[in-house]
Amino acid sequence: MKIYHGVEDFVRLSNAVVTSGTFDGVHVGHTKILTRLREIASKTNGDTVVITFWPHPRLVLHPEDTSLKLLNTFEEKADLLKAQGINHLIRIPFTKEFSQLTSEEFITQILVDTIGTKKLVIGHDHHFGKNREGSFEQLKLNGPKYGFDVEEIPRQDVDHVGVSSTKIRHALDAGDIETATHFLGHAYSLTGRVVMGDKLGRLLGFPTANIEIDTAYKLIPADGIYAVTLEFEHQHFKGMLYIGKRPTVNGVKRNIEVNIFDFNKEIYGDSLTIFFHHLIRRDIKFNDLEELKKQLFLDKADALKMLNSDS
Repeated sequence: MKIYHGVEDFVRLSNAVVTSGTFDGVHVGHTKILTRLREIASKTNGDTVVITFWPHPRLVLHPEDTSLKLLNTFEEKADLLKAQGINHLIRIPFTKEFSQLTSEEFITQILVDTIGTKKLVIGHDHHFGKNREGSFEQLKLNGPKYGFDVEEIPRQDVDHVGVSSTKIRHALDAGDIETATHFLGHAYSLTGRVVMGDKLGRLLGFPTANIEIDTAYKLIPADGIYAVTLEFEHQHFKGMLYIGKRPTVNGVKRNIEVNIFDFNKEIYGDSLTIFFHHLIRRDIKFNDLEELKKQLFLDKADALKMLNSDS
């Protein structure tokens, strides 16, 4: 998959099969659109093109609102789109100036002149352009004039519940990993750098890698203990992850710490990717460290039981 950080370097295609959107999470609803994109490209000998916007439009248009947390960094989104077999990914830098582009200008300047769109596939209720004025109806009306067809994917339901990035965020905020995984179609992940901690986990017999997430907008699931798998240097490991303020020792800072099973390397400064599978329990305050240590043995047993049952 070729990635373009803007439209300037993109060479116009003769048969582009295109979709656009934020694609946060690249969830099962997005997958339906991407699958249809590939099907059309395969039948017409075309190239699949995904247009996405970065930063997320809400981060630019409403910078005072810090409540929005995203399911993906751009790099994570790109990896997920690559796994979907997309040929070209265009990252359009979203700015206040770009937000003033009318839907007509977006169609002519981006879809037609820059990309060479022959078929456009969009999701249900997709809007674009200044004040979100562009719609499926407008595209359908203008398509023949500009030489492309447009197809709308109907609203996707999973178990009769509409899939949306917002619902996935709510599930993760509640620690409901199973629902998030079901809607995503893959395990939710965090990638971060291993930083120095106070070695409390080592004192308890459960050494942990303290994870620092570089991006403030990345969604961190609810506080608790999770059964996870990890990827490090193309190897996979099982483990249990803690998110919380460590109330047993009267902590104040929210920590992300992972105990990697059967692992004893020093990895300070390295990057880890963590995949969430199950919530083991909520974060609670124990009477003392000995009581916490006993619980950690039980947590590890639960984590292994959960992860092994997934295999």
